[in-house]
Amino acid sequence: MVMPMNFLVLLVLFMISFSCVKAIPTYNVVQLGAKTDGRTDSTKAFLTAWANACSSDQPAVIYVPQGRYLIGNVQFSGKCNNNHIMIRIYGTLVAPSDYNVIGNSGTWIMFESVIGITISGGTLDGQGSSLWACKNAGQNCPTGASTLGFSNSENIVISGLKSLNSQLFHIYINGCQNVNMRGVSIAAASNSPNTDGIHVQLSTGVTIRRATIKTGDDCISIGPGASNLWFEHIICGPGHGISIGSLGKDSQEQGVQNVTVKTVTFIGTQNGFRIKTWGRQSNGFVRGVLFQGATMVNAYNPIVIDQNYCPSQSDCPGKVSGVKINGVTYSNIYGSSASEVAVKFDCSSEYPCSDIRLENVQLTYQNQPAVSSCTNAAGTSYGDVKPSSCL
Repeated sequence: MVMPMNFLVLLVLFMISFSCVKAIPTYNVVQLGAKTDGRTDSTKAFLTAWANACSSDQPAVIYVPQGRYLIGNVQFSGKCNNNHIMIRIYGTLVAPSDYNVIGNSGTWIMFESVIGITISGGTLDGQGSSLWACKNAGQNCPTGASTLGFSNSENIVISGLKSLNSQLFHIYINGCQNVNMRGVSIAAASNSPNTDGIHVQLSTGVTIRRATIKTGDDCISIGPGASNLWFEHIICGPGHGISIGSLGKDSQEQGVQNVTVKTVTFIGTQNGFRIKTWGRQSNGFVRGVLFQGATMVNAYNPIVIDQNYCPSQSDCPGKVSGVKINGVTYSNIYGSSASEVAVKFDCSSEYPCSDIRLENVQLTYQNQPAVSSCTNAAGTSYGDVKPSSCL
């Protein structure tokens, strides 16, 4: 049987193209000297893997097999020769047990000025419990290190990652564009101080989907200069809820805008949806925020705007907040409050909150009607709103 000429030409072209495909370079940290015992310092192997992947002129993979890897402070810096490096983690990265080793470094694992990084799977164990104990005892302790940080970077994907027992923030995003997190799990004790789950500031285009966050501070915190954020399918608790702020600590700071938070469950949290600003002059603002679809399970402050924020109740500014809050919607929020005041808007006397919208909000306190409280707040309510709106 004679094959058609067109088929033979296509077959030859396919075989030529197949033979020209290069295998994606893969750098196995164990082959580069990392030990899986969780006791031997493997920092050098991880830095070598990064240097190889970053210098590659094509997409590359850093492969971390099963096992426990002790690493100290690492900084993975661009500019790389390619814009796609995948870090596949099947094991656990462990911080030094002595918190003094990394406690004054700011960040344990840092990515700076990188483009196109994907982190898939794995566990990061910050071993922060001894530092928490030091802080809770009022001793002289290091500030602590955040577990994972991205700064001045873009096109970042974090998928299926677990972060445990961070000394400070678990994950923070600073000065970044186009960050996508999905299936992230974060856990720390309820009494672990300043262990925010995910913090976002000075960044745009950040998406978080299907995250479970249990921690001693905000599950998600949003700082100045954050815009175009989308968070959905979040389980929060224990923790301090999902917070915009604190804002207004500096007189000159960028505002927060275009934030959507959908389908959240709060379990025993200190707050639900919170906006917090310091009582001092500021050019900051919050606008274009949608909190939609939430279940509150004994959240202490399910809905709260606090423009007199001062957590320690000492050295408080005691002035009027200059942060302007307008265009905030709370929609389809149901469940139970652990405090009688389930909805509290404590806004600035100089710049009252405006265009606050409550739509189908039903919150109870000990199976009885809850109450709402408004100071310097204006807006509207729609549908079935309980407690009755005070706007």
